Amino acid sequence: MFLHKEKAIYPVLLVSVLIIAACGILYQLLLSSVSSYFLGNSILQFSLTIGFFMFFMGAGSYISRFIQKNLFDTFIFIEIILGFVGGISATILYLIYAYTPHYYLYNFVIISILGVLIGLEIPIVARIINKYSSLKETVADIFSFDYVGALAASILFPLVLLPWLGVIKTALFIGFINILVAFYNALLFRKLLKYSRLQIFISAAIFAVFIIGFIFSHKIDNKLEQKIYQDKIIFSTQTKYQKLVLTRWNNDYRLFINGAIQFSSVDEYRYHESLVHFPLLLIHNHEKILVLGGGDGMVVRELLKYPDIKQIHLVDLDPEMTRLAKENKIFRKLNKNAFDDNRVTIFNQDAYNFVKNSSEIYSAVIIDLPDPNDTGLGKLYSREFYEMLKGRMAAGGIMVTQSTSPYFAPKAFWCIKHTLDHVFKGSIPYQTNVPSFGIWGFVMAGGALHNFLDDKNLPEIKKMQAKIAGNLKKYKISSQLRYFNAAQIPVLLYFEPDMKEVSTEINTLNTQKLVEYYYKSANNWR
Repeated sequence: MFLHKEKAIYPVLLVSVLIIAACGILYQLLLSSVSSYFLGNSILQFSLTIGFFMFFMGAGSYISRFIQKNLFDTFIFIEIILGFVGGISATILYLIYAYTPHYYLYNFVIISILGVLIGLEIPIVARIINKYSSLKETVADIFSFDYVGALAASILFPLVLLPWLGVIKTALFIGFINILVAFYNALLFRKLLKYSRLQIFISAAIFAVFIIGFIFSHKIDNKLEQKIYQDKIIFSTQTKYQKLVLTRWNNDYRLFINGAIQFSSVDEYRYHESLVHFPLLLIHNHEKILVLGGGDGMVVRELLKYPDIKQIHLVDLDPEMTRLAKENKIFRKLNKNAFDDNRVTIFNQDAYNFVKNSSEIYSAVIIDLPDPNDTGLGKLYSREFYEMLKGRMAAGGIMVTQSTSPYFAPKAFWCIKHTLDHVFKGSIPYQTNVPSFGIWGFVMAGGALHNFLDDKNLPEIKKMQAKIAGNLKKYKISSQLRYFNAAQIPVLLYFEPDMKEVSTEINTLNTQKLVEYYYKSANNWR
């Protein structure tokens, strides 16, 4: 039997405040994540989304002063509209990104609608509750429940909702909660409401739509994602950290992380052979190797061609990525079961913290991390990080990092080079052509390079060629390579005029200039 006594309004609406506050934060996090997935630069997307949300919430709060009648009915209708628009928001944004070039415009419209509705809620609820308590108690209780709801949402979104439900289901779930608040209040207090029957009917209808959407969300998600990717999607998952998508066209498999291509199976060997063998063939000690990133196993595959390697430590933040590389038959074929080798140890940790807390000394460090498209990645290309890394390297050791494209992102590429120069007192940049990426760049540094640099810190090409040719013969791996050889060295070290060195600042944790350079370049080519 339902309660209809007005004294129940106070506790029920306070709980409603907690729930709607959580939903408000969840919508902000959800839309920020979707925009980051499509457009990159998570800090910019989160800042813009939350900033505009707050502005429109303020506008909604101001508008609420003009609503004088039927406050309870108005609150419930607001919840219904908010739940419906919020529930389908992610689906709408997928469609917009896939079919129009005006993502920012439509995203702005969705943010403005949700923001105004969220801004209307609390003032109206406060005015309803104030009829049953003093202003002091009303304000204190509402803000207390509002903040508790915000905290709950901030914890649930990254740890539970996004990794377990994904984007489409998370939006539907949040919308469902808003509708549930409306439905429960309309049903519980139906004798006090003017439009309770209509509210209950609409809520029930949206419930049905959302349940159907939830059941078929996997198919919806697949169809929407397929519109974004050129080739057929054969695997897709949202992990705690990122969106992983694997596509296939004939014999070409491509991995995308948050929409950015990581490799194409038809030409990835050009990238990985250049990244791994150029630096390793310049040193004589391969006993212990550190790999940062490289969760797909391709770098380890190349490293295992050296018989004198005794230990490989691979550090990749996402356990789902390394699990996929270790268990998925497509990845196992591509990386030749690299993670099954007993010389390989996987650490699913943040690379910065791993290096900071490590006491190991490594012969070589291979950095195969994603491009520095936000400050979380930018710190792994910083002066401070390279200084810590230098302390983990053997005296005659070497390190190499993928360094974006010197053609598409020249200032970002040369910023990495200059930052390494600052720490290691000299570095060697090089580049290669990977058809699926275009021209791609790398930078080597470390004590081992001092033997191959002249007085002007320029590479001594013939000396490097001789060393590499000798070690290729020594380790008997020439027959295992499809691209890299000693004759390639002059080509790899040559930068054409349109990729020539440009002046940049170094990248530090404080300035994060690299992320700025990267996004200025990315915007030019988007």
